Amino acid sequence: MLFSLSIRNLAVVEAVDITFDRGFLVLTGETGAGKSIIIDALGLIAGARGSADLIRYGCEKAEMEAAFDLSQEHPVWGKLKEFGLSGDAGELLIIRRDISLQGKSTARINGQLVNLTMLREIGERLINIHGQHEHQTLLRPERHLELLDAYGSSSIGPLKADYQSTYAEFVKTNREYNELQSTSQKMLQMLDMYRFQLEEIAAAKLTVGEDELLAEEKLKLAHSEKMMDAIAGAYEQLYGQQGLDVIANAISRLEDIASYDNKRVGPIVEQLQNAYYQLEDAAFGLRDYRDTLESNPERLREVEDRLDDISSLRRKYGDSIESILSYYEKIRRETDTLENKDEILEQLEAKRAVLLKQLMSKAEALSGARKSCAADLAMQIEGELKDLQMQRTSLKVELGIMEDPSGVEWQGKRIRLSKQGMDTAEFLISPNPGEPLRPLGKIASGGELSRMMLALKSVFARHDHVPVLIFDEVDTGVSGRAAQSIAEKLYKLSSTCQVFSITHLPQVACMADNQFLIEKTVTDGRTMTTVEALSQEGRVKELARMLGGVEITEKTLHHAQEMLNLAEAQKGIF
Repeated sequence: MLFSLSIRNLAVVEAVDITFDRGFLVLTGETGAGKSIIIDALGLIAGARGSADLIRYGCEKAEMEAAFDLSQEHPVWGKLKEFGLSGDAGELLIIRRDISLQGKSTARINGQLVNLTMLREIGERLINIHGQHEHQTLLRPERHLELLDAYGSSSIGPLKADYQSTYAEFVKTNREYNELQSTSQKMLQMLDMYRFQLEEIAAAKLTVGEDELLAEEKLKLAHSEKMMDAIAGAYEQLYGQQGLDVIANAISRLEDIASYDNKRVGPIVEQLQNAYYQLEDAAFGLRDYRDTLESNPERLREVEDRLDDISSLRRKYGDSIESILSYYEKIRRETDTLENKDEILEQLEAKRAVLLKQLMSKAEALSGARKSCAADLAMQIEGELKDLQMQRTSLKVELGIMEDPSGVEWQGKRIRLSKQGMDTAEFLISPNPGEPLRPLGKIASGGELSRMMLALKSVFARHDHVPVLIFDEVDTGVSGRAAQSIAEKLYKLSSTCQVFSITHLPQVACMADNQFLIEKTVTDGRTMTTVEALSQEGRVKELARMLGGVEITEKTLHHAQEMLNLAEAQKGIF
């Protein structure tokens, strides 16, 4: 469940801190009071894109923080572990989102920075938001297949993943075949140039890092005489009479008097002895290095010639030996392909045929699983619609095949295979007995679409285990008994998850376990939105406002109290 929500400087919200309970919760208030801002904040917490336009005027950033109380078995904990994030199922899960005036967004989960993709993957397992216009997606048949697959994820999901893996391989193979098949004559004429380049690079026998070693060697060879003079001179200075002999004499003199004041002289003698040995080691090192040095003009010319050759290859094929060798591998593969075009085409064609056969088999299996789930989904939705005053409604999830004259042959038809398979799906509905099933978008009213979406959400809530379900005016276009049935459905749904509803209908508001009033006020010339958890008395007044409009009378107050009493009695039946 969503335990708490804090919002700072988001639109007209200056500061809001709300604590929530389990069950069914409603947000009410006048139109334009800022109810949607609460939903926007939760959307941002769940990974929606944010912008600087959302920040309250005059502020540097907007801040949102939500705390979730989740069971130990909730799949979010496994997802956190997969992302390398820490989380303790015995503690609250805390998500924070900040948006700066520069448009930059930062997100943290339990104090750990996450990117937007990670936040979305976590958020979609925590919050499901049904916006005011989301039911319009039901009018788009291309979404119906997604809904069916989501419903049957346990049986359809593995088959779909297997199909899509083969489909990706088929598309890749088909693309390679078509690209090679359409290879132009110009590309074939490139063969001679490629062969020359391969021969030139291979003859150079390049090794990575070779140019750096040669540059170092060139520098040393070019200055070998100067180095020899300097090192020989340094060695003579150290090992001659003005070097180590001087220090040895100093040590000998001090050793003669050390017994008179060993406390002061002894350490100095030790320092000089250490210095003597270090200088002696340095002198021997110079001597050994001197013996390795020689003036070798012939080797210098060889190094310079080799560096010139490498430089010439760099100008032609890349700015480093690594890039030259990478280019070599690239044109070697292209040359092999061009030289063996016919043979490779045969191999690709054979591979494509095998993949297509596998793909068709997997598409048929996927289609079969969808058919099994389609009938079950239709039955489940019809059951939910009965509770929403659509008892006589018949629904069917009709599956079809995507036909395409240029597609692959299947059972005497030409069909098109896509990433989703070969199926199409469309919800067909008959609101009244005796009427034929027709596409949802052609006959459903706004109120029917709202109830249809609520029915779908109710079905999916039993499968996806998302703990927080939010409805933003799902009751649009309904009234009377239909509105009451929506209220009852939302309350029933809250037994399996925490349900929030933004509503203008008193029938829905009175069924809630808790009610929050969203109000817009003006303080010191600035507009701000506040959120208040209503007491029982406050709920009566707010329901009276929803019933009677601006003027609240004793009659509307009495009616509001009666509605609350009836709602409490109704809850006891469920």
